[in-house]
Amino acid sequence: MNTDQRNAGLPPVTADVVAAAVESLTARLRKKLDAAIESYAALPVEAADGVLRVKCGEDAEVALTPGPTGAVTDAGQAVCSCLLAPRCLHRAAVLGACPVADADAVAEPEPAPADTVQEPGTPAGAGAVASTGNGTPDEPPAPTGPTPAQVAAATALWGAAAAVLAAGVPAAGAVPQAELLRAAHTARLAGLHRAEAAALRVVRGLRAARARHSGHRLADLVANVSELLLTTARLAARDPDPGLVGTARRAYRPGGGLRVQGVCREPVIAATGYGGVVTHLVSEDGRWFSVADVKPGGPARARGAGTASVALGSGTLDHAQLSRGGLLISGATLSPDGRLGSGKGVRATPVAGLPWTQGALAALFARPLAEAVAARLAARAGTDPERAGRTADELIGCDVVLVGAAGEHLLARELTAGRPQEDGPLIRLAPANGHPDLAHTANFRRLASRPGLRLRVIGRLDPDRAATLRPLAVGPVPDTEETLRLPAEWDGHADLGYDRIQGAHFPPPDVLPLTGAVVGVPPDPLAQAPLWRLRRLVEVAVSGGRRAVAEPARDGDRAGSAAALRRGGFRAAADLSAALTAEADRRTRDVFGRTAEADPDRYAQVWLAASVYLAGTERALVQATWEHGEAHV
Repeated sequence: MNTDQRNAGLPPVTADVVAAAVESLTARLRKKLDAAIESYAALPVEAADGVLRVKCGEDAEVALTPGPTGAVTDAGQAVCSCLLAPRCLHRAAVLGACPVADADAVAEPEPAPADTVQEPGTPAGAGAVASTGNGTPDEPPAPTGPTPAQVAAATALWGAAAAVLAAGVPAAGAVPQAELLRAAHTARLAGLHRAEAAALRVVRGLRAARARHSGHRLADLVANVSELLLTTARLAARDPDPGLVGTARRAYRPGGGLRVQGVCREPVIAATGYGGVVTHLVSEDGRWFSVADVKPGGPARARGAGTASVALGSGTLDHAQLSRGGLLISGATLSPDGRLGSGKGVRATPVAGLPWTQGALAALFARPLAEAVAARLAARAGTDPERAGRTADELIGCDVVLVGAAGEHLLARELTAGRPQEDGPLIRLAPANGHPDLAHTANFRRLASRPGLRLRVIGRLDPDRAATLRPLAVGPVPDTEETLRLPAEWDGHADLGYDRIQGAHFPPPDVLPLTGAVVGVPPDPLAQAPLWRLRRLVEVAVSGGRRAVAEPARDGDRAGSAAALRRGGFRAAADLSAALTAEADRRTRDVFGRTAEADPDRYAQVWLAASVYLAGTERALVQATWEHGEAHV
């Protein structure tokens, strides 16, 4: 369950419960809510007999009784002992301090009837294929567009999101968040799963930004606000694309029999206090799966989880062994993102793994890097991020030769059959995680001291940087002496977050070719192009609100950024920048001549246009760096 946990002792709470608690407060109490949430989030939580208690002063205690899913899903599961309960500040503040639960915290919907088969990836209750006597399914109905109820729910969610955008992070406290949560719950009831998921991500991002969490990224919040506004705008306009509705998040579904081989381990350290490991696996037909063990505990747990037992089947394997071995699974269960479940009916037998030179992984390394990157960037540009996310985050494999170091990063050239080494595309390798308790940074330092070394790399694309790959594991390149010489017990690869590469693992110095200093590194088009001016304006709109965007206009610098963008050849960006700044500064007056509240809808439309243009242009620039081998330092 994905949560924005503020206090590890507090349970997640569904959107409708939080929204109802805030809506029940008087105007006077609402003004005190943000301060109360900040105060109560730091209070100790006492747990006994399935009840969690938070003492809020001398005369008030809030008791939370999570349901079977571990989340508070009903108003009656949150009780305060004060005289004003349930319309009291204590109860609303404690609920506001809890993380927002995912939609799957609510009871699962009833399964489809026995005579229907639910197609994976289709909305619940829609697109079901009826089984006929002759085994030929009927054609699914053509898309008809959103229903009137869905249009109304999308319109309300758009309005709540536009209000949050106009307010910005500083003013988007508990009350605007509750309005967004209420609209998200209404969207859920209308079956708008994609819009609801985007709204919950926005609320989590707002909370993280306001609390200044170390793991918060403004770029992620901007992307989620843009996704929410774009989805609801298209639904409100009755766009018939079925992808806009999204898919109801379902529990693990049957996966039948599988044979998977381990690829590598990835340590996980979340800003919310969670830590653990994810072991990546691949099937014989090239599909990616994973086994995760992530729980509260932070960096210490991430270190220990790398050798913890795998909760799958007999439990005789640990994650280190699984990453280098394989499993034969019967009765497999799968989550929508490819995670393997460990239910009672699952049976898993350890089998010997395969080296990276055989099976599905051999095909992974045979694919040109630019082709693999293009497929993942195209997935990120899809209409449904929930559905496209799995493809976009699949790991990439390639063979490279190290060129040199650039700060904390490594420069490398892709090794391609039939092409001289010096002509390979130049890419940058960046640590997947820079936490000092993990081995990534130390391993990068050792690799940086061996220019000319050839490596087989498995990692993840960084979609926000020019030609950048974040390796999770490395191994020797076949049929060459200029590569790693790893211990036999590592079975041909090193997990960069756990295994520590030593001097004995490198070839002798006289084996590596002499290389000169790194010269001629192409510039980063994202960093050096004037497009950063529009990016800053789009981000300031979210972090500071409408007033922050209007400041350049009030200072007489409305045309400054637009002129710089136009000189750089980004005419559309210049027009969008000028339009956003002008709309932010637009003021209306009522019949008495007083300044009235500006229309948030028009402002949100202009901001959304700028955000969509920016994302598409930056994606094209990143893809161009992969096609032409550009990197930056």
